[in-house]
Amino acid sequence: MCGIVAAIAQRDVVPILIEGLKRLEYRGYDSAGLAIVKNGLQRIRSKGRVAELEHLAQQDHIQGTLGIAHTRWATHGVPSERNAHPHISSGISVVHNGIIENHEMLREQLQSAGYVFVSDTDTEVIAHLVHQEFTKLHNLVAAVKASIKLLIGAYAIAVVHEANTQSLVVARMGAPLLLGLGEGEQFAASDASALVQVTQRIVYLEEGDCAELQLQHIQIWNQQGERVHRTEQLSSISAAAVELGQYHHYMQKEIFEQPMAVANTLEMVTRASTITPQLFGPQAPHIFATITGVTIIACGTSYHAGMVARYWLEAIAGIPCQVEIASEYRYRDSVVNPQTLILTLSQSGETADTLAALQQAKKMGHLYSLSICNVPESALVRASDLHFLTRAGPEIGVASTKAFTTQLVALVLFTLALAKQRQRLSLAQEKEMLVALRHLPLALEHVLRVEPAIVEWATVFACKEHALFLGRGVHYPIAMEGALKLKEISYIHAEAYAAGELKHGPLALVDAKMPVIAVAPRDTLLEKLKSNLQEVHARGGELYILADQDTHIAESEGVHVIQMPDHAGLLSPILHTIPLQLLAYHTALQRGTDVDKPRNLAKSVTVE
Repeated sequence: MCGIVAAIAQRDVVPILIEGLKRLEYRGYDSAGLAIVKNGLQRIRSKGRVAELEHLAQQDHIQGTLGIAHTRWATHGVPSERNAHPHISSGISVVHNGIIENHEMLREQLQSAGYVFVSDTDTEVIAHLVHQEFTKLHNLVAAVKASIKLLIGAYAIAVVHEANTQSLVVARMGAPLLLGLGEGEQFAASDASALVQVTQRIVYLEEGDCAELQLQHIQIWNQQGERVHRTEQLSSISAAAVELGQYHHYMQKEIFEQPMAVANTLEMVTRASTITPQLFGPQAPHIFATITGVTIIACGTSYHAGMVARYWLEAIAGIPCQVEIASEYRYRDSVVNPQTLILTLSQSGETADTLAALQQAKKMGHLYSLSICNVPESALVRASDLHFLTRAGPEIGVASTKAFTTQLVALVLFTLALAKQRQRLSLAQEKEMLVALRHLPLALEHVLRVEPAIVEWATVFACKEHALFLGRGVHYPIAMEGALKLKEISYIHAEAYAAGELKHGPLALVDAKMPVIAVAPRDTLLEKLKSNLQEVHARGGELYILADQDTHIAESEGVHVIQMPDHAGLLSPILHTIPLQLLAYHTALQRGTDVDKPRNLAKSVTVE
């Protein structure tokens, strides 16, 4: 969600901060601001886009060698300039990502001590706390350390003092924050993509860390106040990877990057002659041999990937599987089987609900965990016993596309590795699947060719306010994902149902004004699905069908068909995802919405 960029250098850092904020725009935000230490504090804030903040900085000739900047996604207080970060308390300036759960109690205490609040945010209590401690300790690092001990909740913060041009202080707990190392300059940010223009040398802070950044060096203290060393890493993110290039939107770029993203994710497998548990870590053979069930925990799009995997795991690996929404799993009493593998899915690896759910599972006694994630240094990867990296590359568009398909690829590999471990995958089946996986990137290229036909459909959908998506079996979660994409970026109300459920209620919605989209692969449920589609057609519903070859579904009045390639067997859900992504994209395009930054949504949901 909110984005932080901070810098100390021997050059003007304002362009660096602005560029960093622009690269964090994908996270979602409604206001932005920055503070520079130069002859005191210079602060500018604006509701709306970073471009407006940039204009104000140029207009006011804001310059300086030390500063902090922020994009805010509103939690406490409406989007407005007065609620925008940075917040100030008598020379102390703070930016914050996260939620302070005890802010009301702290606010009352600080007001009793004479502090006046000018915003509705929870963040302002941090600024006043640091100032209160600074008046006692006269040291910014010590003041920040003392203040964070009083905070309950999640935070990543960056703090400067108007009288100190030599350092800035940062800290984190439950929200991502990393350091960027330069030559005679240092940086901090929520995401490595914010710093690609200045450095690829990255240090990831651990939970509870506090750090001081000075021109020539950094110092880090852990939660216990001990000086610690955190390993420097070289970020794999390049500037080119987060630029639009020939595309109009990041979502469009990322849809068309899927063949390459899938090929990269499969690289270790397509060059091998076998699928081994070691793909998921050195402990995987032992853990896979021990577990008696799988619980998949995820949110949003990742939850839909988990629902697809449930069909695969139970049918192919023969192991019980349940799929949980992370935010629900945390707050219900569940029956614990310690031998159940907890599998978490997340694009960023910093999703607050998913991280908390994993911690909850461990507390309840679950012994084994696996994360499938797109970010190697993320908190979720570090907290899990096993992990698999999807190698989708940076995903900037809020509506997930290539992260979803690469998660599905990873889940196929997990299913096959587990099936092999449980002696449910023959040598012939393994070879057949390796051939199919090697062909998958090319198959995705072929599916992308349906785009012109999808554009025609989108002209109809752009005029609608409701849509119904249908699927059966393993393709039902794909219908759910298609509905989510459409509502996320076009703001059309869309619902998905298992097609067999039509007659149990949803059929009442069907009329000529309600387009019905059906995923129709040539599988064992095809004839059942055809019967469900007849129910829609007989009631005057307008059908839009994604059909495999040889399904014998013909176009007619009120029935529109896009022919997909031949049925891809186990991999069919991955291919059928692509047209639904394109439909959402082109419908949103025709409706004139902000495709990459849809209203009210954030990319990286790092608060509960």
